[in-house]
Amino acid sequence: MNSAKTNSGTTQNLSVSGKRLTEFFQTVSGLFLFTIEFFKKVFIPPYEFAEIKKHMDELGVKTLPIVSVTGFIIGLVLAMQSQPVMIRFGAGSFLPGMVALSVVRELGPVITALIFAGRVSSGIGAELGSMRVTEQIDAMEVSAINPFRFLVVTRVVACTFILPMLTIYVIFIALFGSFLAIFLSQGISFQLYLNAIVHSVEFSDIIPGIAKTFFFGFIVGIVGAYKGYNTENGTEGVGKASTSSVVISSLLILLVDMVLVKVTLMIWSN
Repeated sequence: MNSAKTNSGTTQNLSVSGKRLTEFFQTVSGLFLFTIEFFKKVFIPPYEFAEIKKHMDELGVKTLPIVSVTGFIIGLVLAMQSQPVMIRFGAGSFLPGMVALSVVRELGPVITALIFAGRVSSGIGAELGSMRVTEQIDAMEVSAINPFRFLVVTRVVACTFILPMLTIYVIFIALFGSFLAIFLSQGISFQLYLNAIVHSVEFSDIIPGIAKTFFFGFIVGIVGAYKGYNTENGTEGVGKASTSSVVISSLLILLVDMVLVKVTLMIWSN
Protein backbone atom coordinates (compact mmCIF):
# COMPACT_ATOMS: atom_id res chain seq x y z
CA MET A 1 0.00 0.00 0.00
CA ASN A 2 2.86 2.37 0.87
CA SER A 3 4.50 1.40 -2.41
CA ALA A 4 1.32 2.32 -4.27
CA LYS A 5 1.21 5.71 -2.53
CA THR A 6 4.86 6.30 -3.36
CA ASN A 7 4.33 5.44 -7.01
CA SER A 8 1.27 7.70 -7.11
CA GLY A 9 3.23 10.58 -5.58
CA THR A 10 6.11 10.08 -8.00
CA THR A 11 3.73 10.04 -10.97
CA GLN A 12 2.06 13.20 -9.72
CA ASN A 13 5.41 14.97 -9.30
CA LEU A 14 6.48 13.95 -12.79
CA SER A 15 3.17 15.21 -14.14
CA VAL A 16 3.61 18.59 -12.43
CA SER A 17 7.23 18.85 -13.64
CA GLY A 18 6.19 17.98 -17.15
CA LYS A 19 3.44 20.59 -17.07
CA ARG A 20 5.83 23.28 -15.87
CA LEU A 21 8.41 22.31 -18.49
CA THR A 22 5.73 22.52 -21.18
CA GLU A 23 4.63 25.95 -19.92
CA PHE A 24 8.26 27.11 -19.95
CA PHE A 25 8.81 26.16 -23.58
CA GLN A 26 5.43 27.65 -24.53
CA THR A 27 6.43 30.92 -22.88
CA VAL A 28 9.83 30.97 -24.61
CA SER A 29 8.40 30.22 -28.05
CA GLY A 30 5.48 32.62 -27.55
CA LEU A 31 7.77 35.42 -26.43
CA PHE A 32 10.06 34.81 -29.41
CA LEU A 33 7.16 34.99 -31.89
CA PHE A 34 5.78 38.03 -30.07
CA THR A 35 9.16 39.77 -30.43
CA ILE A 36 9.28 39.00 -34.15
CA GLU A 37 5.78 40.45 -34.52
CA PHE A 38 6.96 43.59 -32.73
CA PHE A 39 9.84 44.14 -35.16
CA LYS A 40 7.47 43.61 -38.08
CA LYS A 41 5.16 46.36 -36.81
CA VAL A 42 7.55 48.90 -35.27
CA PHE A 43 9.01 50.24 -38.54
CA ILE A 44 5.72 50.42 -40.47
CA PRO A 45 3.92 53.80 -40.41
CA PRO A 46 1.88 55.45 -39.06
CA TYR A 47 3.98 56.02 -35.97
CA GLU A 48 2.20 56.73 -32.69
CA PHE A 49 4.64 59.38 -31.42
CA ALA A 50 2.07 61.04 -29.17
CA GLU A 51 1.23 57.73 -27.49
CA ILE A 52 4.92 56.88 -27.08
CA LYS A 53 5.59 60.28 -25.48
CA LYS A 54 2.64 59.79 -23.13
CA HIS A 55 3.94 56.40 -21.98
CA MET A 56 7.46 57.76 -21.54
CA ASP A 57 6.11 60.53 -19.32
CA GLU A 58 4.02 58.12 -17.27
CA LEU A 59 6.70 55.46 -16.89
CA GLY A 60 9.50 57.93 -16.19
CA VAL A 61 7.75 60.27 -13.77
CA LYS A 62 6.08 57.52 -11.75
CA THR A 63 9.34 55.59 -11.43
CA LEU A 64 11.49 58.57 -10.40
CA PRO A 65 10.76 58.47 -6.63
CA ILE A 66 11.68 54.82 -6.12
CA VAL A 67 14.79 54.91 -8.34
CA SER A 68 15.91 58.13 -6.64
CA VAL A 69 15.82 56.51 -3.21
CA THR A 70 17.40 53.33 -4.54
CA GLY A 71 20.22 55.16 -6.30
CA PHE A 72 21.04 57.30 -3.26
CA ILE A 73 21.14 54.25 -0.98
CA ILE A 74 23.31 52.30 -3.44
CA GLY A 75 25.97 55.01 -3.48
CA LEU A 76 25.78 55.64 0.25
CA VAL A 77 25.98 52.00 1.32
CA LEU A 78 28.64 51.06 -1.24
CA ALA A 79 30.92 53.83 -0.02
CA MET A 80 30.28 53.03 3.65
CA GLN A 81 30.91 49.30 3.17
CA SER A 82 33.99 49.71 0.97
CA GLN A 83 35.73 52.40 2.95
CA PRO A 84 37.11 50.22 5.81
CA VAL A 85 38.44 47.64 3.35
CA MET A 86 40.08 50.26 1.12
CA ILE A 87 41.68 51.97 4.13
CA ARG A 88 42.92 48.62 5.47
CA PHE A 89 44.89 48.08 2.25
CA GLY A 90 46.10 51.69 2.09
CA ALA A 91 43.89 52.56 -0.86
CA GLY A 92 41.52 55.03 0.75
CA SER A 93 42.23 57.66 -1.90
CA PHE A 94 40.92 55.29 -4.57
CA LEU A 95 37.50 54.95 -2.90
CA PRO A 96 35.68 57.57 -5.05
CA GLY A 97 36.97 56.01 -8.26
CA MET A 98 36.07 52.50 -7.15
CA VAL A 99 32.53 53.50 -6.24
CA ALA A 100 32.12 55.44 -9.50
CA LEU A 101 33.30 52.51 -11.63
CA SER A 102 31.04 50.06 -9.80
CA VAL A 103 28.00 52.29 -10.17
CA VAL A 104 28.61 53.32 -13.79
CA ARG A 105 29.53 49.93 -15.19
CA GLU A 106 27.24 47.53 -13.34
CA LEU A 107 25.29 48.48 -10.24
CA GLY A 108 23.55 51.53 -11.66
CA PRO A 109 22.26 49.93 -14.89
CA VAL A 110 21.30 46.55 -13.40
CA ILE A 111 19.65 47.75 -10.18
CA THR A 112 17.74 50.43 -12.06
CA ALA A 113 16.57 47.86 -14.61
CA LEU A 114 15.38 45.48 -11.88
CA ILE A 115 13.49 48.26 -10.09
CA PHE A 116 12.06 49.35 -13.44
CA ALA A 117 10.96 45.77 -14.15
CA GLY A 118 9.18 45.49 -10.83
CA ARG A 119 7.41 48.80 -11.28
CA VAL A 120 6.71 48.89 -15.02
CA SER A 121 6.58 45.32 -16.34
CA SER A 122 3.96 44.33 -13.80
CA GLY A 123 1.97 47.46 -14.59
CA ILE A 124 2.00 46.78 -18.33
CA GLY A 125 1.04 43.15 -17.76
CA ALA A 126 -1.86 44.08 -15.49
CA GLU A 127 -3.07 46.91 -17.74
CA LEU A 128 -3.06 44.94 -20.98
CA GLY A 129 -4.35 41.86 -19.16
CA SER A 130 -7.34 43.82 -17.89
CA MET A 131 -8.01 45.10 -21.38
CA ARG A 132 -7.86 41.56 -22.72
CA VAL A 133 -10.23 39.98 -20.21
CA THR A 134 -12.71 42.88 -20.53
CA GLU A 135 -12.62 42.42 -24.33
CA GLN A 136 -11.37 45.95 -24.99
CA ILE A 137 -8.65 44.58 -27.27
CA ASP A 138 -11.23 42.56 -29.18
CA ALA A 139 -13.33 45.71 -29.57
CA MET A 140 -10.33 47.55 -31.04
CA GLU A 141 -9.84 44.78 -33.58
CA VAL A 142 -13.50 44.99 -34.59
CA SER A 143 -13.16 48.77 -34.96
CA ALA A 144 -10.34 48.30 -37.53
CA ILE A 145 -7.74 49.59 -35.06
CA ASN A 146 -4.51 47.62 -34.82
CA PRO A 147 -4.28 46.93 -31.06
CA PHE A 148 -0.80 45.45 -31.32
CA ARG A 149 0.63 48.64 -32.81
CA PHE A 150 -1.29 50.96 -30.49
CA LEU A 151 -0.93 49.03 -27.23
CA VAL A 152 2.24 46.95 -27.54
CA VAL A 153 4.62 48.81 -29.86
CA THR A 154 4.16 52.15 -28.13
CA ARG A 155 4.81 50.74 -24.66
CA VAL A 156 7.85 48.71 -25.69
CA VAL A 157 9.44 51.65 -27.50
CA ALA A 158 8.74 53.91 -24.51
CA CYS A 159 10.39 51.43 -22.13
CA THR A 160 13.39 51.02 -24.42
CA PHE A 161 14.19 54.73 -24.46
CA ILE A 162 13.15 55.82 -20.98
CA LEU A 163 15.29 53.32 -19.04
CA PRO A 164 18.66 54.75 -20.23
CA MET A 165 17.53 58.20 -19.10
CA LEU A 166 16.54 56.84 -15.70
CA THR A 167 19.88 55.02 -15.46
CA ILE A 168 21.88 58.19 -16.07
CA TYR A 169 19.82 59.94 -13.41
CA VAL A 170 20.35 57.09 -10.93
CA ILE A 171 24.11 57.12 -11.54
CA PHE A 172 24.31 60.81 -10.59
CA ILE A 173 22.15 60.26 -7.52
CA ALA A 174 24.30 57.28 -6.46
CA LEU A 175 27.50 59.30 -6.90
CA PHE A 176 26.02 62.05 -4.74
CA GLY A 177 25.15 59.46 -2.09
CA SER A 178 28.70 58.11 -2.11
CA PHE A 179 30.11 61.65 -1.86
CA LEU A 180 27.94 62.29 1.18
CA ALA A 181 29.21 59.14 2.88
CA ILE A 182 32.86 59.95 2.15
CA PHE A 183 32.43 63.60 3.13
CA LEU A 184 30.94 62.70 6.50
CA SER A 185 33.75 60.23 7.28
CA GLN A 186 36.80 61.86 5.67
CA GLY A 187 35.77 65.47 5.11
CA ILE A 188 36.71 65.30 1.42
CA SER A 189 35.81 68.33 -0.69
CA PHE A 190 33.43 68.00 -3.63
CA GLN A 191 36.09 69.24 -6.07
CA LEU A 192 38.56 66.58 -4.93
CA TYR A 193 35.84 63.92 -5.11
CA LEU A 194 34.89 65.05 -8.62
CA ASN A 195 38.52 65.04 -9.80
CA ALA A 196 38.98 61.48 -8.49
CA ILE A 197 35.91 60.32 -10.44
CA VAL A 198 36.96 62.09 -13.66
CA HIS A 199 40.41 60.49 -13.54
CA SER A 200 38.99 57.03 -12.81
CA VAL A 201 36.01 56.75 -15.15
CA GLU A 202 36.78 56.58 -18.84
CA PHE A 203 34.57 56.89 -21.88
CA SER A 204 34.83 53.12 -22.42
CA ASP A 205 33.29 52.59 -18.97
CA ILE A 206 30.28 54.83 -19.57
CA ILE A 207 29.16 53.68 -23.03
CA PRO A 208 28.71 49.91 -22.30
CA GLY A 209 26.90 50.61 -19.02
CA ILE A 210 24.38 52.95 -20.62
CA ALA A 211 24.07 51.06 -23.92
CA LYS A 212 22.94 47.80 -22.33
CA THR A 213 20.02 49.54 -20.62
CA PHE A 214 18.39 49.83 -24.05
CA PHE A 215 18.27 46.02 -24.08
CA PHE A 216 16.99 45.95 -20.51
CA GLY A 217 14.24 48.45 -21.30
CA PHE A 218 13.19 46.41 -24.33
CA ILE A 219 13.03 43.26 -22.19
CA VAL A 220 10.85 44.95 -19.57
CA GLY A 221 8.45 46.26 -22.19
CA ILE A 222 8.19 43.18 -24.39
CA VAL A 223 7.74 40.73 -21.50
CA GLY A 224 5.08 42.82 -19.78
CA ALA A 225 3.25 43.37 -23.06
CA TYR A 226 3.44 39.69 -24.00
CA LYS A 227 2.06 38.43 -20.70
CA GLY A 228 -0.68 41.04 -20.61
CA TYR A 229 -1.67 40.78 -24.28
CA ASN A 230 -2.08 37.01 -24.01
CA THR A 231 -3.86 36.90 -20.64
CA GLU A 232 -6.48 34.21 -20.12
CA ASN A 233 -8.80 33.01 -17.32
CA GLY A 234 -10.28 36.35 -16.30
CA THR A 235 -9.09 38.34 -13.30
CA GLU A 236 -7.01 35.42 -12.03
CA GLY A 237 -5.06 35.53 -15.28
CA VAL A 238 -4.44 39.26 -14.83
CA GLY A 239 -2.76 38.63 -11.47
CA LYS A 240 -0.64 35.84 -12.91
CA ALA A 241 0.35 38.01 -15.88
CA SER A 242 1.46 40.81 -13.58
CA THR A 243 3.50 38.51 -11.32
CA SER A 244 5.08 36.44 -14.08
CA SER A 245 6.03 39.61 -16.00
CA VAL A 246 8.27 40.73 -13.13
CA VAL A 247 9.84 37.30 -12.64
CA ILE A 248 10.58 36.64 -16.31
CA SER A 249 11.84 40.14 -17.10
CA SER A 250 14.13 40.16 -14.03
CA LEU A 251 15.63 36.79 -14.95
CA LEU A 252 16.13 37.86 -18.56
CA ILE A 253 17.80 41.10 -17.45
CA LEU A 254 20.33 39.18 -15.37
CA LEU A 255 20.99 36.65 -18.14
CA VAL A 256 21.36 39.29 -20.83
CA ASP A 257 23.61 41.34 -18.55
CA MET A 258 25.91 38.36 -18.10
CA VAL A 259 26.15 37.93 -21.88
CA LEU A 260 26.66 41.65 -22.55
CA VAL A 261 29.39 41.93 -19.93
CA LYS A 262 31.28 39.09 -21.62
CA VAL A 263 30.80 40.63 -25.06
CA THR A 264 31.88 44.04 -23.81
CA LEU A 265 35.06 42.65 -22.26
CA MET A 266 35.89 40.84 -25.50
CA ILE A 267 35.35 43.99 -27.59
CA TRP A 268 37.24 46.44 -25.39
CA SER A 269 40.11 44.02 -24.75
CA ASN A 270 40.75 43.88 -28.48
